[in-house]
Amino acid sequence: MEGNRQLISPFHRPRCLAAAAPGGKAKLTHPGKAILAGGIAGGIEICITFPTEYVKTQLQLDEKANPPKYRGIGDCVKQTVQGHGVRGLYRGLSSLLYGSIPKSAVRFGVFEYLSNHARDEAGKLNSTRGLLCGLGAGVMEAVVIVCPMETVKVKFIHDQSSANPKYRGFYHGVREIIRTQGIKGTYQGLTATVLKQGSNQAIRFYVMTSLRNWYKGDNPNKAINPVVTGTFGAVAGAASVFGNTPLDVIKTRMQGLEAHKYKSTLDCALKIMRHEGVRAFYKGTVPRLGRVCLDVAIVFIIYEEVVKVLNTVWKTE
Repeated sequence: MEGNRQLISPFHRPRCLAAAAPGGKAKLTHPGKAILAGGIAGGIEICITFPTEYVKTQLQLDEKANPPKYRGIGDCVKQTVQGHGVRGLYRGLSSLLYGSIPKSAVRFGVFEYLSNHARDEAGKLNSTRGLLCGLGAGVMEAVVIVCPMETVKVKFIHDQSSANPKYRGFYHGVREIIRTQGIKGTYQGLTATVLKQGSNQAIRFYVMTSLRNWYKGDNPNKAINPVVTGTFGAVAGAASVFGNTPLDVIKTRMQGLEAHKYKSTLDCALKIMRHEGVRAFYKGTVPRLGRVCLDVAIVFIIYEEVVKVLNTVWKTE
């Protein structure tokens, strides 16, 4: 019957197809839960992995022109323990811990907020949008948390390696930096930090989104056990290390006590290239690789598990 036929617009998207998916529409994570879960995950992770971060930073600051103080990872650990005890490997932890909790909170909160608006009708987030959401989260955490936190951390670690350390603790160090250099002193290397964190999170969330989509297939609500989450996180971490270690080296130099030697991020990169060669951009890659793979794996495992707990006690739908 011609009269009863309905004209269907070519732009009409039948919602019944999404409803017919095996797992239904994907469940979204409330940004408030993401902020809380991210903060908890960040605090636990940094307590576990800080010694490798300390060694990585020391090797990056150990410029060839000094001449080198350390012969490698093992020698760096040995000299630090001999000179300062095991606690020496945790020097600067307080400054990083104070920043790690809000950093992860901002990262996951912003990512979930952006991704909730970027998903399709079935609640699925494709890889490209995952990359863009990760980029947004990385830039936000860089500006709000990471740059001042990392600047203080690098100055603390660099200060310890000097003949006469001048910072007695976190608050004293912050006061001294602000007193002598102003607020600007805690925002050294902002451009490099934004580039590093933006690319970091863009790569990590791109890889995580791709692997999750592959694993879940047509069922967006398929459960992922912690071992699989950790494996995906380690792969995402490794990808980010190889993708942006040069930016991490530049950022570290720009935030050290000798940052005054560089006029800008570009000037820092050119001087490293001219005086130390291309290999200097990958200094500290091995300790960073181990730390970051463990770091990202732990963070995503804890984050996902905390969100599961929050879903049972905090109803947001």
